[in-house]
Amino acid sequence: MSGPVYLGFDLSTQQLKGLAVASDLKSVAQAIFDFDKDAKGFDINKGVLTNEAEKEVFAPVAMWLQALDTVLTRLKENGLDLSRVKGICGSGMQHGSVFWNANAEPLLSTLDPGKSLETQLEGAFAHPFSPNWQDASTQKECDEFDQILGNPAQLANVTGSKAHHRFTGPQILRFQRKYPEKYEKTVRINLVSSWLATMFLGKFAPFDISDVCGMNLWDVSKGTWCEKTLELTSGTFGVEALKQKLGSVPEDGGARFGNISDYYVKRFGFSPDCQVIASTGDNPSTILALPLRPNDAMVSLGTSSTFLMSTPEYRPDPAVHFFNHPTTAGLYMFMLCYKNGGLAREQIRDLINEALHPSDVNSTSWSDFDKYLLETKPLAQEDDDKPTQLGIYFPRPEIVPNLPAGQWHFQYDPAGDMLTQTSKTPHYPYEDARIIVESQLLSMRLRSRGVVKSPGNYLPPQPRRIYLVGGGSRNKAIAQVAGEVLGGSEGVYKLDLGENACALGAAYKAVWAVERSQGQSFEELIGGRWTEADFIEKVADGYRADKYEKYGRALKGFEQMEKVLLAQHQDQK
Repeated sequence: MSGPVYLGFDLSTQQLKGLAVASDLKSVAQAIFDFDKDAKGFDINKGVLTNEAEKEVFAPVAMWLQALDTVLTRLKENGLDLSRVKGICGSGMQHGSVFWNANAEPLLSTLDPGKSLETQLEGAFAHPFSPNWQDASTQKECDEFDQILGNPAQLANVTGSKAHHRFTGPQILRFQRKYPEKYEKTVRINLVSSWLATMFLGKFAPFDISDVCGMNLWDVSKGTWCEKTLELTSGTFGVEALKQKLGSVPEDGGARFGNISDYYVKRFGFSPDCQVIASTGDNPSTILALPLRPNDAMVSLGTSSTFLMSTPEYRPDPAVHFFNHPTTAGLYMFMLCYKNGGLAREQIRDLINEALHPSDVNSTSWSDFDKYLLETKPLAQEDDDKPTQLGIYFPRPEIVPNLPAGQWHFQYDPAGDMLTQTSKTPHYPYEDARIIVESQLLSMRLRSRGVVKSPGNYLPPQPRRIYLVGGGSRNKAIAQVAGEVLGGSEGVYKLDLGENACALGAAYKAVWAVERSQGQSFEELIGGRWTEADFIEKVADGYRADKYEKYGRALKGFEQMEKVLLAQHQDQK
């Protein structure tokens, strides 16, 4: 092979992965650095350090330097000719931040190819650690952010999200208060994504147009910094100083920032004309791992649950996240994030297994869960004149909606619009196999109904296709119910990218940025080369009018149920 190659990097909590694809999008090489297993000199656990007293979770940036050198070495040792690499793009876990000092750019521009990154950049950081997305130390700062524009809804309207612990604006605010001297010495703040681009560029790289929306500092509609939240974040140090630390945000998601640093040319054999592309966040990168068309939905059924769509509609709400699309101007990325996903389904699975097989207390089989999921009628409604069953299952405190850990049950009569709280389902826990899955999907349908469109042919608004990813995507019973609740005019599909979605999305972004013709969109270029049969399998039919309408009537009761529970737990943070 002698054609061009493109590298995508995925810097996540627990590893750095480098993945190479050819122009036809076929993977040609990969290498991984696992932080817990491979890092030397860092007392980490699952990729991070913790300060429980202050609810801080953070990672040593020097560990990432060690990882970057090692992954590039492993790619070369695995036989990849790095001189063929024409473009590099990164995916970084969202909301993390890196604080560079005045030594950074001089050091980055004069790196010795005979030495490692870690040994040469020790003096480049104003602060040696990067806050991780799991950090929960910023409740005070989040409260201030939620009020700075009037209320959380207005903050979401402007910045795409209400305040969250992990978001970079509240994190920077806390940093400048806790470490004023370090903040003053900071000359540039990177996100994890722009840190990757900075490392390859050898000078400070700008933010990506999508990842910048995870800060509570960017006015999404106006395409500029939000002055009010900047003023709050900067405190006595001033807005202009903070703007200098943040830098610019190119509108073009495929922006080429320049040639790769000479360090990588001499140390690893890269071509000097290799281009460094705007790196993006892990969630935006995930939707680039397939040519997701507007009105398609991606549903992750992992430990947590997420719902992703690309949409031309900007309809922010405190319960959701809106980002600029990472490649396509005029599109947005709509995202729902739930802490409770697989763990809640497993809890019901275990209850059913314990009831049926008390001697096999360690069973993790899904067969009985699936059996009752499919045998139980929708909403566990025995007859049309009987009430439907609704429930919420949160083994962990949730933010969508903001409720503590708990399990709650209700009956709802759509005809009379009557909602009644109960202690449990009539046939507990067997019916709960259906109700837990319906509950998670109804929440997604409730919160996405403002952005889904009719796919045509006089059908009601719903996704065109639903792509399931994560561990739960292997369960065809769940896939069937997903189609019944969420629709999907062209069906429900299992998307299998292994563990490579973020790295693939970044690599595809590099292909598009370098090889696109004038005006050619990401969807046009990647969609023309992406081989559907390699990655997806249709697992359920999707839209069925009778069931879709039935769940539509249940949405009103589901929304009421959430409001009742929020009122009961209004003091819960």
